[in-house]
Amino acid sequence: MSKFRNGGLFLLLSILWGTAFMVIKAGLEFVPPVLFAAFRYDIAGVVMLGYAASVSDHWKPKTRSDWTSVLVGATLIIGLYNAFLFVGQQGVTSAVAAILVAMNPILATGFARVFLPSERLTLVGSLGLLFGFIGVGLVARPDPSNLLSGGLIFPGFVLLAAVCVALGSVLTQRVESDISTEGMVAWSNAMGAVLLHGISTSLPSESVTDVELTTGAILAVVYLAVFANAVGYFIYFDLLDQVGAIEINLVSYVAPVFAAVSGWVVLNESLDIVSIIGFIVIFVGFVLLKREAISSETDSIQLRNPSE
Repeated sequence: MSKFRNGGLFLLLSILWGTAFMVIKAGLEFVPPVLFAAFRYDIAGVVMLGYAASVSDHWKPKTRSDWTSVLVGATLIIGLYNAFLFVGQQGVTSAVAAILVAMNPILATGFARVFLPSERLTLVGSLGLLFGFIGVGLVARPDPSNLLSGGLIFPGFVLLAAVCVALGSVLTQRVESDISTEGMVAWSNAMGAVLLHGISTSLPSESVTDVELTTGAILAVVYLAVFANAVGYFIYFDLLDQVGAIEINLVSYVAPVFAAVSGWVVLNESLDIVSIIGFIVIFVGFVLLKREAISSETDSIQLRNPSE
């Protein structure tokens, strides 16, 4: 029964995080991008702090390392990630954004090798990293004769978003903090919202007066804050305990399917064959990089379920 429960939750999480890209794209019609992200985390921060307080004893930052962990999360995983993502999604489809963000697990592995020199990248691992970047090239397809064209800038912003969240995830793991994961994520959400408001205020292209207070705008903010963030992280923490980090990483490769389908149904977006090939190449890169961990996890699952 737990296998079906975990599978159902994994599917629900993939749907929530995949359709979030479509909702971001739709909401950008009514709200400036960085301000849109800030509104999302205003609500998400409050909800997540309440959740952290109810499930964890050590949910408040107390030590310098606790605050360091929170500040890294707020700056890289929430603030800069969402600023780059929301700006980038102005010029790419929901599916392309989700595919580029799927580079996150590959980039995180690369950063881990940089900051943990004892974990050297093997030849196969280097090949996996190369596959990831080849896949990105297939998705973004830059024009060498005009590298600063609008067609490259927006995918570049989305890729920068993936770089930020990957680097942030590695750096937070290096900080020896005692704050609970729920507390770290909640405070990162709240402080990330403050940072996003600061970035939005500093941009001459953004103003509260540019917000169109429509039903669509309100629904987009609520969906992202409550469902993609709060409910999504509730499920994420549950599955992290049940199935482990390797299987959870696979969400990054299922979410683009729902981003593509929802973008096609709601926004009439399309996904060309070259981008699909790029997505497959990125996934192959992930498998090559994580082959040992995947093999270990597979053996562990077989030991827990000998009859299957």
